[in-house]
Amino acid sequence: MKAVTWQGRKDIRVEEVPDPTIEEPTDAIVRITTTGLCGSDLHLYDPLTPFMTPGDVVGHEPMGIVEEVGAGVQNLKAGDRVVVPFNVSCGSCWMCDRRLYSQCETTQNRDQGTGASLFGYSKLYGQVPGGQAEFLRVPFADFLPVKVPEGAPDDRFVYLSDVLPTAWQGVEYAGLSDGETLLVLGAGPIGDMATRIALDRGHQVIVVDRVVERLSRVAARGAQTLNLDDVDDIGEAARELTGGRGPDAVLEAVGMEAHGSPVAEGIQKSLRLLPKKVQELMMKNMGVERLDALYTAFDAVRRGGTVSISGVYGGAVDPLPMFQLFDKQLQLRMGQANVRAWTDDILAVLTQDDDRLGVESFATHHLPLSEAPQAYATFQAKEDGMVKVLFRP
Repeated sequence: MKAVTWQGRKDIRVEEVPDPTIEEPTDAIVRITTTGLCGSDLHLYDPLTPFMTPGDVVGHEPMGIVEEVGAGVQNLKAGDRVVVPFNVSCGSCWMCDRRLYSQCETTQNRDQGTGASLFGYSKLYGQVPGGQAEFLRVPFADFLPVKVPEGAPDDRFVYLSDVLPTAWQGVEYAGLSDGETLLVLGAGPIGDMATRIALDRGHQVIVVDRVVERLSRVAARGAQTLNLDDVDDIGEAARELTGGRGPDAVLEAVGMEAHGSPVAEGIQKSLRLLPKKVQELMMKNMGVERLDALYTAFDAVRRGGTVSISGVYGGAVDPLPMFQLFDKQLQLRMGQANVRAWTDDILAVLTQDDDRLGVESFATHHLPLSEAPQAYATFQAKEDGMVKVLFRP
């Protein structure tokens, strides 16, 4: 089959790889009909390259048609249409019983000190072959895949794999009450979708980004916008828009690629000169992150407010402004999305006749799998108005 593979830093190729097979009686094989390109995939493109191996199949936002199931699968059959969450979670361990699916104890990577395995996401998270491919082996097939109705286009449901539950959890973790205001940092796919969810719930939303096309998208949904290039102090600007107090919560949807952190960015780039094993040890034990967006969140949120972190971070020894966090009495919530904790609630929204969240027009680009290498480069550069890419294998 054809699959998108990692071959080196900023070296993504579409290659022929072996077809997946049933390995456990609880497996299913899914023929992929649509699969997304995520901002987290860019972290594997650069800078998390030390944890990748040439030939790794990437991608973690797939949906498709079940081709085959193992002998132990009872709730799924060939022909079922499914979305595959990016967490590889068993559904029955101590963590899963508490709906902490991103911490599944059955697939935790204890040798790496990380949580549940993820599709297509390096040896840090299990080195499980990913979903930017023609076929995918899906374990725990009686629990993990989300069955979706026939008829509606893939664009209606594919975001159940990652974008929707990640954004949904981010808004849930923000803990907003009726009439409160959310500041969203970053108008990429997660920030954009979180904005739509918060607006749908009746909240006031302010969005910060520096890409004009992205700000225009959220403004068209009803959000207020702040262009990072036009505002000297985001915290002050946010307070001016909220009567001087500040937003009740901030959803930080930028993560490790934040602008405005030149020292950390320089350190990350200098690691490339070291042997791969040394890079890996440095990142896991001494790594620092680009924290400008996170510091902005701490400054902008009102006293007693909440900072909900959806952006992915990987630094090990980053400094935090503890006086500010304590003095402002802030609450922090964060983590990989527990996808299956939210899918039933989201599916109830998606199966309504109206497209309340605008998912069917959310993607800016629909491309064949063969164009994945160029799509990665364009997406990282934020060019061509690219916000969300869906591949059709």
